[in-house]
Amino acid sequence: MPFWSVPVSAAVVVIGILAWLSIKVIPQYERGVVFRLGKLRPVYEPGLHLLIPGVDRLQRVDTRVVTLTIPPQEVITKDNVPARVNAVVLFNVIRPTEAIMEVENYAVATSQIAQTTLRSVLGRADLDTLLAHRDDLNAALREIIETLTNPWGVHVNLVEIKDVEIPEQMQRAMAREAEAERERRAKVINARGELQASEELRQAADTLSRSPASLQLRYLQTLLELGADQNSTVVFPLPMDIVGPLLGKLGVNGAHSPASAGFNGSSAPNAAAERH
Repeated sequence: MPFWSVPVSAAVVVIGILAWLSIKVIPQYERGVVFRLGKLRPVYEPGLHLLIPGVDRLQRVDTRVVTLTIPPQEVITKDNVPARVNAVVLFNVIRPTEAIMEVENYAVATSQIAQTTLRSVLGRADLDTLLAHRDDLNAALREIIETLTNPWGVHVNLVEIKDVEIPEQMQRAMAREAEAERERRAKVINARGELQASEELRQAADTLSRSPASLQLRYLQTLLELGADQNSTVVFPLPMDIVGPLLGKLGVNGAHSPASAGFNGSSAPNAAAERH
């Protein structure tokens, strides 16, 4: 073996190791922040890049949306109700250089800002707002967190309140309140129904009173409905306009008839027909 083969082989191995250390591939969803001898260089875009080993230092920044779960926070609402609230924050890095240069760990910093903002915003809202107007609270939380994280190159896409836990005693009180509200609505609806029904009956009575023929047809219809039932005895009032001629033919004296007592020439019901 020639004497020069060993140094050449060693040089080839060293060059191969240096080439392996200097070649870096950055995926499409990442960006590379490179420092050369401690000095910041332009951001490396996705693709193949060569770095000088021992001189260049690469930090990868993921630009995909990150799901951050905020642990349950103890809050006191505006109306002094204790509650445990947790939320989720969706964010992503839009400026990789600032995410590395402006903050030590942008993910941890965003999490801490989200927790403090959650306690602060929910502490200024009452329980009804917390339960019924989450969209407004979510928008307010996102706006505040976005303002604080924007200098770090972090964009907040969404803040969503997930669960709200309140004490069991407060849950029972809310259940009683909801039940009382439902009963109140039922009574109001029932009263409105009776009012509308009485108004319709009054209008029907006015219409029938202006037309005696319609009133007699109504009596006949009622008789037909009663006749369909299996009743042994039916007592039904009849107007004197119908009963009068029949009594006259039978020779009954209207002046001494009980049916005409207290009544003088009116079409109102003053007689009763009994069917066995």
